[in-house]
Amino acid sequence: MGAAFVLCPQTPTTKESATLGGVSTTTTSPHPLPPVERVRPGLWSVPVPIPNNPLRYVLVYAFETDSGPVLVDAGWNTDDAWAALCDGLTIAGFDVGSVRGVLVTHIHPDHYGLAGRVREASGAWVGLHPADAALIGDRYEDMEDLLERIGGWLRRAGAPVEQSSSLQMASMAVRRFVDPVHPDVMIEDHDRPEVGGWDITALWTPGHSPGHLCFYEAGYRLLLSGDHVLPRITPNIGYHPQAGDDPLGDFLRSLDKVDAECPSDEVLPAHEHRFVGLPARVAELKAHHERRFLEVIAAIQDGADTAWAVTARMSWSRSWDRIEGYMRRAALGEALAHLRALEVRGLVRSVDGEPVKYEVVGGTRG
Repeated sequence: MGAAFVLCPQTPTTKESATLGGVSTTTTSPHPLPPVERVRPGLWSVPVPIPNNPLRYVLVYAFETDSGPVLVDAGWNTDDAWAALCDGLTIAGFDVGSVRGVLVTHIHPDHYGLAGRVREASGAWVGLHPADAALIGDRYEDMEDLLERIGGWLRRAGAPVEQSSSLQMASMAVRRFVDPVHPDVMIEDHDRPEVGGWDITALWTPGHSPGHLCFYEAGYRLLLSGDHVLPRITPNIGYHPQAGDDPLGDFLRSLDKVDAECPSDEVLPAHEHRFVGLPARVAELKAHHERRFLEVIAAIQDGADTAWAVTARMSWSRSWDRIEGYMRRAALGEALAHLRALEVRGLVRSVDGEPVKYEVVGGTRG
């Protein structure tokens, strides 16, 4: 399964899901990228374009060290993205050939895709959480087994037969934007990665991806939040063959974790812009998903007894009949994540089969 953000009405979510069906290798947005910026002395933000996508760029962060810069994320593996990364590092006073390491927040293409190219150019180490490292082979190298599991996942979700084949293959186009490099360094929860002169702690924050990492820099009280906490949009949390047992529950617990462990003067996300007010944003994200839980329960009570039917009843930024391709599959994954979290909470019961059927426990509405 590829990366995705799904469009929801109250807190809109976006990203690769908008374009994976026919993605191009050039950036077509009329808006220029934001400038390369010095965030703090020795820490730079470098925007790297995402091909033909509403979010337009991923923010790569570069920490200055005595042995060369250490990056957080890298960008998509396209020539445009590579040129933007190299030029941005030059503006910051670095050279891509001197990069010491790449801390990858997660293995979605806009964060991980260029990590291999950076390593080839510089000899840099690449660091990932083991839970995401374990997915590389299935996701980017030999996808036959994963595609078969996605087919079964679609059947169990109640996807119409006439749509299943195209939905099963919907993420294949993304493979060309990733150099599937395996990590040199495994980064576990609360590890202190090798970033000389900086006080950085890795925080495992599963949800958007099983091995998603945030990085907290204690000296400046900065949270590099990847896709876990963004200022305006919410990451897609999908329940699918590579997602783990309860990805939305994991995500909500991970929100509490960063809120409790990261007293932050500023949050440095991978998309949009830097922001202050982490506790308030965490509260907004949690409230958003509680509203979605109520929406899912109401859909079941109104007769939507499969994940596909529930997805069609949920509110998105456009009507269900206008959501196509990978966005439709990502929306289905998000609905399933809510259903699974409600099942874990004891509010919804699933009846196994093809498709799986859902019912509300005891007529509960919240």
